[in-house]
Parts: sequence; structure tokens; C-alpha cells
Amino acid sequence: MEYIRRELERKFLSMNSVFKAIMVTGARQVGKTTMLKHLAKDQNRTFVSMDNARTRELAKTDPGLFFQTYQPPILIDEVQKAPELFEQIKIICDESEEKGLFWLTGSQSKKLIKESRESLAGRLCILKMYSLSQREITGVFPESELDFSFSSLQTRQNLFPKNNVLSVFSHIWRGGMPDVQNLDEEQMQEYFNSYIETYLMRDAIDDNGISNTEGFRKFLRACAAFSGQMLNYNDLALTAGVSGVTAKEWIRVLQAMGIIILLEPYSSNELSRLIKTPKMYFCDTGLCAYLSSWTSRDVLMNGAASGHYYENYVIGEFLRNYAYGKKGVNLNYYRDKNQREIDLVIEEDGVLHPIEIKKGTAPDRSLLRSFSVLNNSVKPVGNGGIVCMTEEPFPIDEKNCLIPSNII
Repeated sequence: MEYIRRELERKFLSMNSVFKAIMVTGARQVGKTTMLKHLAKDQNRTFVSMDNARTRELAKTDPGLFFQTYQPPILIDEVQKAPELFEQIKIICDESEEKGLFWLTGSQSKKLIKESRESLAGRLCILKMYSLSQREITGVFPESELDFSFSSLQTRQNLFPKNNVLSVFSHIWRGGMPDVQNLDEEQMQEYFNSYIETYLMRDAIDDNGISNTEGFRKFLRACAAFSGQMLNYNDLALTAGVSGVTAKEWIRVLQAMGIIILLEPYSSNELSRLIKTPKMYFCDTGLCAYLSSWTSRDVLMNGAASGHYYENYVIGEFLRNYAYGKKGVNLNYYRDKNQREIDLVIEEDGVLHPIEIKKGTAPDRSLLRSFSVLNNSVKPVGNGGIVCMTEEPFPIDEKNCLIPSNII
């Protein structure tokens, strides 16, 4: 299978020149190891996987001997299975001035992040990887940062093919797992079934101590059904047949595993009567579609839930864009008790950029009315608009545009 270039490569190599150890985390099978092996192919870098039982046993029982056997610079795969290595990595880092000694991958977990940060404070950079973005699938990598001014959107549009609902929903239905990109419908069904049983259920049991496996499967499906909506623990608990306390704990587990993200509501002292409940989205829309039994692109595209999936997809593309970009931003949504809502509020350099998300090609401009609530904030409101299926950017007013979803 041909290697698919990843957007995280730029950031990873940049951090490699600064830190002695770098760890790439993320959900299972999103391509962490493949990317690092690709970047290491012209280097004299040792590769070792903690999936190997004998190697893992050596790492856990004698980390010193492990690093005599497998010397840095080294790529250690699935390092969460041998956290005993962290203390020895710290010692080696402190004895050397060389950067990029340790490349680590770890399937996402709270325990891994906590242990690595405590042991390797100041020595380790942690980067998060998601499944493939639409930019990675189409092979388009804009050099400039995302800017919502009309002129910048026009320039960006020239890099991409025209927005097309069939290709967008193909991406939504298939998702971004590298291994599913060339599979047919039957093969995809078996892939996701195996993914859930082989990885998600095993991690739920082994890493998170979940014994009610049937309840957890039901909970996964319930989360898929409620994706793109405000999080309601009682509804999830009722659907899965578990308690509200268990539902809260399992949401934390799915977050830690990189399966879902929670988009927190925007809050400001100047804006009162705000809703405090987060919205839940799946990190990979293909997994979400499988869990909800959408068996083809067309059935999903024409179904009642298509708007929710489109919103989930757009939020996911923004998330990837900023995770791999140079600037840190805050992503939130806005909703108050008067039912005024903004799908996404991007705070960048202290400026708020309001975004609405609608599946159509010509959404109603009245959607912009809710943006005015941000005028009560002390932070300035910048350019924004409506992300939709329009084929090219189109100005609505001096600050807002129709924005094709495939150029994010």
C-alpha cells in the first residue's frame, strides 16, 4: 500500500530538533507507527515494538539491559505497554545533549500521558494524531494558515478540487482510517467489526477494567446515535442500560482512547445565561457510521442524520487543521438559554471567529444573526461564516463568507 503523506510530519520534525523524546499518541490504527517508520527510513534508528512479548518482558523487568540491547536513537512502538522504560529514558536523556533520541508511539490513554509527563517533564513533547483528514486523502497541503477573509479563502480554493457532495459523503461514510481507504463495502464492515473487537474492547477490558462488555458495546452504539448533539448522560445510560455514573466514566474512557471528543461551550464573564453542557463528536466518522449501521454512502447521505454527520465531519476537519498547525487555538461552541447557538467559535490570537455549519449549497443568511451575541464579549469578533457545500467561497457581508467545507 502506497504511503499517504501526513500533515503531522512537519510539526513532528520541527519538535524533533528541540526535544530529546517525542511521543505520538492517538487512537488505534490511525497511522502513528507508519508515519514514524516512514520518517526513519533513511536513518540508522532502531525499531522495537512492545507488542512482542519477549521484548516487552525485557523492557518491564530490566530497562537498563533493554537499552543496552536496543540502543538510541530508537523508535519504540506501543510504549504504553512498558511504562517501566520511562525512568531509564529520563536517565539517558539527562546524560546526552542529542535531540530526537527517542521516538515513541502510544495508543492514547490517560495513564500513559500522566506517567510519561511525570517521568519525562521538560524532555518529552507529546503530539496527537487523528485518522486521515480530507487534505491528506486528496494530497493537498496548503502552506498558509487557515484565514477566513474572502481573499484568503479564494486563494486557498485554487488548491483544491471543487466541493462535491458525493466525495464529501464518501469521506464521511468511509472515515479516515488508512486501512479502509481501498476497501469495498463488505470489507469495510468486517474491518470495523474487527477494529471494535480486537482493539476497542480489548483496551476497554485490559486498560480500563471494564467488565460489562455487552453494556459497553451498547454504549458505543448509543454514543454514535447521539454524535453531534449536546451530551446527555441520562439518555446514554438509558440506551445502554447502565447507570448515569457509569455513563460518565465510560465517556471519559472513550475520550482517553481517542474515539470521541467533547466540544466545550464557550464561556465568558460578559456573556450570561450560557449552557454548560459539551457537545460530543466522533474522531472518525467512518467508525461512527458503522456503529449506527449506515451500510452505504448514499443511504447515509440521504438519511435523517446526514446533517449531524456533516457537522461532525466539519468539526473533525477543523480539529485536525489546528492540531497540526503552528498556532494554538481554542475551539468551542456557543449556546445560551435563549436557544441562540453558534456551531463553532474559534479563538485565535484573542480574536473570536464564529462558524455555522450547514449541509446545503446556499444556506439562509439569517444564520449569521446569532453571531451578534459575541459582540457582548470583550474579545473582538473577526472573520467567520457558514461552512457548507458551496463550490467556492462567496462573500455574505464584510466579515463573513460561505466557505466550502472541503477547503478547511
